[in-house]
Amino acid sequence: MIRRFAFLPLLMLAACSQKADDSESSPDAATATTPVSTAAISGADSFKKCAICHKVEKDAPNGVGPNLHGVAGKAVASVAGFNYSAAMKAKGGVWDDAALDAMIENPRKAVMGTKMAFVGISDAAERKALIDYLKAQK
Repeated sequence: MIRRFAFLPLLMLAACSQKADDSESSPDAATATTPVSTAAISGADSFKKCAICHKVEKDAPNGVGPNLHGVAGKAVASVAGFNYSAAMKAKGGVWDDAALDAMIENPRKAVMGTKMAFVGISDAAERKALIDYLKAQK
């Protein structure tokens, strides 16, 4: 009976690897994503990959990752109460479109040493939709 549910932690880990932005989770947790048709994907739909670790509602608590409400234009590693990695703190700058795009595309390349396990979103149109969604969360 126990063996039947042994896969649940793996499913949870795979779900966590589907997040975006600058959250901090185990660096060993990254897994490959399955390609998704993004012909009509909305930013809100794309954010579902992020929602397991991030919130976007004003005043929502941080989760595994920081709350992303108002992230566009905000200083990197500046969400109060979130324990960022040294790499994220050292990044500097602000979350403009280019920085968000790079982070969402490949977090480990954008911030070498991040603990964020999300493998990224390769589709440029989906990243743009997600960035537009994040920019609207203010």
